[in-house]
Amino acid sequence: MAEIKFEIVENLGVIGTSTKNWTKEINLVSWNGRKAKIDIRDWDENHEKMGKGITLSKEELKALKDILDTIDIDDLDM
Repeated sequence: MAEIKFEIVENLGVIGTSTKNWTKEINLVSWNGRKAKIDIRDWDENHEKMGKGITLSKEELKALKDILDTIDIDDLDM
């Protein structure tokens, strides 16, 4: 299996921390030398291991933001 190369270009924030002290982060990440994209996933404390996540283009991030702006979080049954 080919090695996945990544570079965290910018850390935009931490959403939370898991019981194993990994942090769920929003970062700008370049995967395999490509243009950086928004990335949301869990990382170990040294950013050497990662969990499954989601990567968004600028257009997808804008669409997500538009959707989130319409949601009243207090009305969600969660």
